[in-house]
Amino acid sequence: MWFQSMLMGIITWVLTICIFIVVYGRMIEIYMVTSVAPIPMSSMMNREWGQMGQNYLRSLFALGFQAFLIMVCVAIYATLVQNIAITDDVTSAVWTYIGYTVLLCFTLFKTSSLAKSVFNAH
Repeated sequence: MWFQSMLMGIITWVLTICIFIVVYGRMIEIYMVTSVAPIPMSSMMNREWGQMGQNYLRSLFALGFQAFLIMVCVAIYATLVQNIAITDDVTSAVWTYIGYTVLLCFTLFKTSSLAKSVFNAH
């Protein structure tokens, strides 16, 4: 039982770090993209360079949609974790929690590619 709880603690710690890195990385990405907005937006009216402004807007909308997907993923995770029933088998409940956390980490990693494919912002 001691080994199993140590293993669960380490797994939870690693997954928490991964989730924070993904979420903070996405926020920093949004800040970086919006900080360079004057450059591509100034090229919107030019015929030769207009495509750069359009691609910038696609990537900006994809980032906004990605933030929305992250909020949806965290809300679904909170609902799933809230509904874990703790009965006599505590080990099963903790492994279910770990499974949901792994699922959250996986979905957070996939939000970027999904948002970029929806807005064709590759």
